[in-house]
Amino acid sequence: MKLLPITHYTNVRLSAIALMALLVCLTPACAQEEQSLQTDEGSYQVDEVTDGLVHPWGMAFLPDGRLLVTERPGRLRIMDTDHTLSEPLQGVPEVFAEGQGGMLDVVLDPGFENNRLVYLSFAEPGEGGKASSALGRGRLENDRIEDFTVIFRQEPKYEGPNHFGGRIVFSPEGHIFFTMGERFQFDPAQDLSNHLGTIVRINPDGSVPEDNPFLDQEYALDEIWSYGHRNIESAAIDPNTGNLWIAEMGPKGGDELNQPKADRNYGWPVVSWGNNYDGTQIPDPPTHPSFADAVIHWTPVISPSGMVFYTGSMFPGWQGSALIGGLSSQALIRVAINGQDAQEVERLDMGVRIRDVEQAPDGAIYLLTDQDNGKILRISPGE
Repeated sequence: MKLLPITHYTNVRLSAIALMALLVCLTPACAQEEQSLQTDEGSYQVDEVTDGLVHPWGMAFLPDGRLLVTERPGRLRIMDTDHTLSEPLQGVPEVFAEGQGGMLDVVLDPGFENNRLVYLSFAEPGEGGKASSALGRGRLENDRIEDFTVIFRQEPKYEGPNHFGGRIVFSPEGHIFFTMGERFQFDPAQDLSNHLGTIVRINPDGSVPEDNPFLDQEYALDEIWSYGHRNIESAAIDPNTGNLWIAEMGPKGGDELNQPKADRNYGWPVVSWGNNYDGTQIPDPPTHPSFADAVIHWTPVISPSGMVFYTGSMFPGWQGSALIGGLSSQALIRVAINGQDAQEVERLDMGVRIRDVEQAPDGAIYLLTDQDNGKILRISPGE
């Protein structure tokens, strides 16, 4: 439960000079150039696959090897197998593109090859400048989204550009976990009569599963799975156990890795391993044992965004590990997970804000960089 000193971790650092040369190179020829980078664990290769994306946020591989990529200003594109980017796809929803809001995650339905359904999360605009997180789905037909329908809306909407969360995860049983922030409103994360600071669990059509923990409870919304969260932009299912894991952002310190369970309260804003931005202290979680505590917590923060459990063959030593993107840490963080236990074991310094992490069909790791000129990077073993 306690945060280990950084010296206890195997903190892998890539060659700063080689990486800088890679990231500043913008020509197509240079973008395909292979950069071999040495680490304590061996040689890794980082290729810049493409650039020209505006704050890309989420990605998902199609069965034909192409890659769907969202851009926060409100666009969905397809990167072809030759690494060229399509024009923005038609049929996507209007978004609230301010601050952290906009077009967020993209996930394929488990039955995509038959139903062609694509799920998108986004900040949905409302009246008077208000917005909330939303989740919808549509069919990918002829490289456009057809019949897009919103299946879930966070209630209520608030003014402000922060803490939309937005990750979409399918459970092994076919339910959807949708992670949300508390819209920088603090106290509503402890109130089950709204969706702020919660993870919701719904069916693919937006209906509520019959075994949800707060179903038909007075003063609680049926969709809620867990609550007391601050802002969750990392989420993935451990394929070995079927359990959901999330990494959520703390305030000034105290980012957390959690394994959320039904009906559990994770304490925000009553407790935290960090403090408020104005320096005022927040009680640590052990002072309130009724709240669920983090499995790992990070100070300084890593600002986690994006997560995938590695199952490929390119990096045998990473199998079963969670790979988490870091924004402020500008890193790819590897966490070894064994059942309910977790420990950070490796950190690849990328020198740029990492927004999302995905495993390619061939086992390579793809990263999105959070920049005005956002890039797709590919990590593979070196020579």
